[in-house]
Amino acid sequence: MSCSRRQFIKAGLAGSCLLSLAGWLNAAGARRLSDAEREMLAALSNTMLEGALPTDAEQRRQLVDLTVDGIATAVAGLSLAAQKEVGELFGLLVVAPGRRILAGVGKPWREASRAEISEFLQAWRSSRLNLLQSAYGALHDLIFGAWYARSDTWEAIGYPGPPQGVF
Repeated sequence: MSCSRRQFIKAGLAGSCLLSLAGWLNAAGARRLSDAEREMLAALSNTMLEGALPTDAEQRRQLVDLTVDGIATAVAGLSLAAQKEVGELFGLLVVAPGRRILAGVGKPWREASRAEISEFLQAWRSSRLNLLQSAYGALHDLIFGAWYARSDTWEAIGYPGPPQGVF
């Protein structure tokens, strides 16, 4: 598929505007996750943690909320530069044009099916573009890091916990 110089310039300008909007929506520095970011992270966590989460809807929701809280804690502990990058990624995924163009998810995150979200995640994971693979890796590491940071998840993977009495 080839594109004209005009199409290339238009796509570049649209991408620049989208990145500027994401940066404006997500100023760097320690901050709380917005409701839209929490909604997006809950939808992604609900999909990525499939198989580890209980089937009971209320228990599942509570554990996903705890995971999102853990992600917020992890992001707050990052350097300001890393927080800015994560904020830009989150910003792109929470605005409707970014969600549609970059993730291919047309519905708001709370309405998107696990199949749609899984397809988006797999596309980023196996993308030819290193940037998308890195973005997938960041989302994966934040979600699974927050999940396995909680001691109540360790038994499922046979982790006995950190060594006792070392210090």
